Amino acid sequence: MNIAFIGMGTMGAAMAVNLLKAGHAVTVHNRTREREEPAAKAGARRAASPKEAATAAQIVITCVSDTPDVEAVVLGAEGVIHGASAGAIVVDMSTISPSATRRMAAELGKKSIRMLDAPVSGGSEGARLGTLSIMVGGEAADVEQVMPAFLAMGKTITHVGPVGSGQMAKAINQVIICGTYMAVAEGMTLGLKAGLNMEKVVAALAGGAAGSWGLNNRSGNMIKNSYPLGFRVRLHRKDVIIALEVARELGVCLPVAALVEQIENGLIAQGYGDEDVNRK
Repeated sequence: MNIAFIGMGTMGAAMAVNLLKAGHAVTVHNRTREREEPAAKAGARRAASPKEAATAAQIVITCVSDTPDVEAVVLGAEGVIHGASAGAIVVDMSTISPSATRRMAAELGKKSIRMLDAPVSGGSEGARLGTLSIMVGGEAADVEQVMPAFLAMGKTITHVGPVGSGQMAKAINQVIICGTYMAVAEGMTLGLKAGLNMEKVVAALAGGAAGSWGLNNRSGNMIKNSYPLGFRVRLHRKDVIIALEVARELGVCLPVAALVEQIENGLIAQGYGDEDVNRK
């Protein structure tokens, strides 16, 4: 398939390369143009704008930082909406507001351009290895059409409902993760301060009720005090804020997520916003 991929960040660059490995023709664009280079070396064509990238693409994938960025890429003056043909499918794999997703889908629909929201979970490792969990909102027929691309990037692809539902599922994911990360960090700190052999402790815990993706994949960094960048604090806070906004709309209280937001506000104020979320 002819695929445009916009957003060559930590996640997007690896996802685009996996599409190339699967045999798709991929055109890439990134606001900071030098970030297109790894995908270009792997065989991607480069485009000067989202509009140019979308021209002739059957599928246009966006994977950028926040709601305003997606809106600019999709609906802006040089946006996808001005380059994509009728019948093309825009697949937003960012993590953004569900209500904004629905608004963009409506605008694209006026030009007979379809939209799926398909945020991901699995971190930079999952993006690199092609094992992401992908939560998809939109029409079933559109999901089926995009499935070969999803299978190149992810291991678990779940159609969760109409457009906007993928972002709702991702908000739930981030609520659960933020509490899990905090609990793992507190437990690891307790053990390290007690002088325990934490490799052995983690091995003991992993097979029981305390076992989790966070424990299995992030405890090692905590033991070594080494934190390669996987997900920035400021972007994690953005995701938590989206979840809290949805919760307010629905009249739901999320005390753990609210606490994590306050902790991350303090970390960002101290200059840690671009460090890995598990470091602090």
